Amino acid sequence: MRQRYLALLSVFASLPAMALTFQTRLESIEWTVEGDKFECRLSQPITDFGSGEFVRRAGEQATFRLKAYNPMLGGGSATLLAAAAPWQPGRGDINLGSVRLGSGDVLFNSSQLQAGRLIGGLMEGRSPVVRHYSREGGVSEVRLLPVRFSKAYGDYQSCVAKLLPKNFDQVRQSEVGFPGGGIDLDAKAKARLQVMLEFLKADPTVNHIQLDGHSDNSGNRLTNRDLSRRRALAVMEFFKANGIPESQIEMRFHGERYPLAPNTNAANRAKNRRVNVQLQRVPVAEKPAPQAAAPANAAATS
Repeated sequence: MRQRYLALLSVFASLPAMALTFQTRLESIEWTVEGDKFECRLSQPITDFGSGEFVRRAGEQATFRLKAYNPMLGGGSATLLAAAAPWQPGRGDINLGSVRLGSGDVLFNSSQLQAGRLIGGLMEGRSPVVRHYSREGGVSEVRLLPVRFSKAYGDYQSCVAKLLPKNFDQVRQSEVGFPGGGIDLDAKAKARLQVMLEFLKADPTVNHIQLDGHSDNSGNRLTNRDLSRRRALAVMEFFKANGIPESQIEMRFHGERYPLAPNTNAANRAKNRRVNVQLQRVPVAEKPAPQAAAPANAAATS
């Protein structure tokens, strides 16, 4: 396979500046849909080149990327188009802006806006086209065709409907507030933790939860330290009640030591009454030992 591409490149290098188009023959066009709870992919193989692929991660809109067996387009920038079909007289191409070409297997990732407009164009019979102008004046194009797209897009939408609400980058850190004081989780806090819980159950590689409890400075230091402990404990109990082993949870508490905002008014103090929650992927041999907690000897009043 590699020798075939090297031979093609040798032929192209010996030719004068010209237009070169990569696309699959009409009768061989196919769209494939793959995915799980974390990501859905809708792709079309491109003969002698690679593939064009729409990728939608959980919690995000789709992007479009171009994958190549070999970096035939070279570096620099290229123009992304939603091109009108030859059988659509009077309709011009839609210029979606430029993309920066890389040198790896994935030549570029479009913006979410560009991908959305490409999908809309495919539904109208348009072709996603990547057009690259070389320094020698030649033009190279990579073209996907809209043949059989509607059926594949329906399958892709079915995959999208099963995605988790958020991806790991979006859920890995969160903050649970206790704006009214005390140690009980309110509805907003439980909803936020529920999203994290869904991800934990879907991805067993996320196997460690770090909890850091905090307070404002309303009470004395001993009271505040205990309040921060009991708030972190409330979050721990939520996870344990929903099937997360205690061995996967590390709890720390800091009292008033690390405020988010100066404790100068009621609104700022409300922000400081919180538990920071962080999800991690930790190899079993590296899991930290739980930190011993201070005894509870203060009432929940701040």
